[in-house]
Amino acid sequence: MRFCMLLILFLNCFSAVKAQVNQTTEQDSLYREDQFYVSVTYNALIDLPNNVSQNSFSTGFHLGFIRDFPLNKRRNIALGLGFGYSFNNFNQNIRISGSSPSTYTVIESSNYSKNNLSLQFLEVPLEFRWRTSSSESYKFWRVYTGLKFGYLINSKSIFNNSTVSDKQKNLKDLNMIQYGLTMSIGYNTWNGYVYYGLNSIFNDVSTLDLQPIDMSALKIGLIFYIL
Repeated sequence: MRFCMLLILFLNCFSAVKAQVNQTTEQDSLYREDQFYVSVTYNALIDLPNNVSQNSFSTGFHLGFIRDFPLNKRRNIALGLGFGYSFNNFNQNIRISGSSPSTYTVIESSNYSKNNLSLQFLEVPLEFRWRTSSSESYKFWRVYTGLKFGYLINSKSIFNNSTVSDKQKNLKDLNMIQYGLTMSIGYNTWNGYVYYGLNSIFNDVSTLDLQPIDMSALKIGLIFYIL
């Protein structure tokens, strides 16, 4: 009788351990690093035309969600595909007048109090992801590289000086689709972030002193991943 009770107890313990192992194995085989992200950046313009410069501090704010698609058994190498929103502000000295088409002139810093261009995008990030994560650890190193595509949904230019306040919306001379290379590197929540634009903010119609305005964006900042 005692032997039977011990055997039943042993079998129950074995079943419990086996169920736990199976559950852990299942978790290991199914876990993903699906993540919400929030990013803040300093926005710079590259390939500036002659006499064009930035002034003040240009900022960007970005948020979205990325779905994780692991590629190996350990699940530390993956592809990420997401959807997000981005707001970008560029303070510079090109005045934009009119919208169909716009005219562009370089202005002296002493001749205005505010001159900026703000752009809002719906974005699709595509990432190749490497990390040191596991199903039990939420703190790990990561290196994510990839491409980000943005579709322009809103644009606005503001020029103010002592006598004039000029605001232009939904500018027609901008590239509706913009894209660039991305990289984020870091540990746990804190990660450095870089975006390097591969095409111009303005399309071929926009010219300054008869030359195309072939500026693109460089964004440098921090990105926070939230499980």
